[in-house]
Amino acid sequence: MLILASPASAADDNSAALNALVKARLAEEAGEPEAALSALATLASYSPALPGLRGRILEQAIEAGDLTAARSAAAQLWQGGDRRFDAQLVLLVDAIRRADWKDAQAYMGGRADKTGGDAISRLIQPTLNAWIDVGARAKTPERHLLAANVRLRPEPALALEAALVQLAAGRTADAVALADGVTLTDRTSQLVALRVAATLDKAGEGAAAERLRGRIALASGGREDPMLLVPDQPVSSPRGGIAHWMALLADGFARTPNSSPKVPLLFARAAYWLDDSDWTVRSALVEALDRNEQRRNAMALLEGGRRALPPVLDMRRAELMADAGDLAGAAKLAEAVAVQEPPVRSLLVRFADIARRSGDPKAAGRAYARLEATLGTGEDDSALRGTLLIARAELLLQSDAWDDAEPLLEKAVALRPDDAAVLNFAGYSALERRKDVKTSLARIEAAWNQEPQNASITDSLGWAYFLTGRVEEAVPLLEKAQRGEPENPVIVEHLGDAYWKVGRKFQARYVWRAAALLAEPEMATRLEAKLRDGLTPATTAP
Repeated sequence: MLILASPASAADDNSAALNALVKARLAEEAGEPEAALSALATLASYSPALPGLRGRILEQAIEAGDLTAARSAAAQLWQGGDRRFDAQLVLLVDAIRRADWKDAQAYMGGRADKTGGDAISRLIQPTLNAWIDVGARAKTPERHLLAANVRLRPEPALALEAALVQLAAGRTADAVALADGVTLTDRTSQLVALRVAATLDKAGEGAAAERLRGRIALASGGREDPMLLVPDQPVSSPRGGIAHWMALLADGFARTPNSSPKVPLLFARAAYWLDDSDWTVRSALVEALDRNEQRRNAMALLEGGRRALPPVLDMRRAELMADAGDLAGAAKLAEAVAVQEPPVRSLLVRFADIARRSGDPKAAGRAYARLEATLGTGEDDSALRGTLLIARAELLLQSDAWDDAEPLLEKAVALRPDDAAVLNFAGYSALERRKDVKTSLARIEAAWNQEPQNASITDSLGWAYFLTGRVEEAVPLLEKAQRGEPENPVIVEHLGDAYWKVGRKFQARYVWRAAALLAEPEMATRLEAKLRDGLTPATTAP
């Protein structure tokens, strides 16, 4: 006997569905994918055919890292004819995890359309096809990669990936010959080369590994690139091969200016689902999550593991701790990481930044001292030495120790007489303390002549003119600086002071009110006094 739902029951269901929809939307807007996914699952139980619902479930499942939910949504989309790229990638990952190479091949060829994600798909097809062929024990699986590495547009990363495929297929001699003939021309090829070298070592080809490492320019000089500081792990299986390639793609997309954070997160999630023991994969996912404003999830990847983190990931954990407000804990961890031997310059720079943010000048001073001990006499080291002198002077100036800071500023200028940043900082620091105004002004003008579009330097010159009585000349410079950095309260306050001085008092008050919205407490107090009493010598900006 068929029992029809009562009108009251239908109304209750509609109310529950609407409630779930609202909860999902609020969770999505709050950046809480786990809560959004739960609400969307509830919504699907009431309205399974709601247009767009499966796509939203897939997207939130990827953000939440829930492979089971992602696979279910992707399968329903795929079977319903919506063969979108993220669904294809999730289903591929599932097939590869099950070592179902026939399914994997079917999914690789399952999207006939030439729109949307196909531009991205073409970046992964040769590599995925090659590694799937390794799993399926097909002959010459590297052919996909070598065919893509055309002579008119050589892709050394693809050639090296082909060498990894040959190593996984047990053809070591072919891999050695191929790796020996590759010229490394870009960052990606050098990152792949490190993985090939580690895999050659594992295969007993240490001499070939060393020849390859000797050609990795980015790896020399202490490996300043964070990805190069991740331990070199061998790649010897289809899952590991696809995971490491997906991680490199995620890293590359994350570095693309103005790109969506969803794309690197998709690739990083796929990589992590395939091989969560790979440090490059973990690093890529941490960065993708942080870029997608999922900092709590990023931190969770760096906590409570059974294996000790590599130093570069421990430093990343310290930075995330600092971002979350635990500055003291972050500085302590960062120093423990940075004191390793031999010293790694980039880690020392990052420790110094955390120490400065934490308000610990002694710790920052220790970082600068260790950094300085690593410097040689080359051009790059000379530039860094000048920057360090400025950083040390800035620490001293925070304690009003001008007499101690001045010699460091002069050394920096002597070392980098044409460096706009050095000239500007030295000139402005002296000028705001009314020290040697003529020389200070000349330095700021020299800096501005080199970088007239730099808002900070433009502000310095405008304020220098204000302080030396050239207020009419100051106003257009300060207006230009404010247009360049409209949310910089220091620049905005300077412009307000200049407006008042030239008699544009209504505009001055308007600008001061804008600055007050952005100001730190000390500045806010000064601005309140100006808004009440007008500009006085006591309330003029420093």
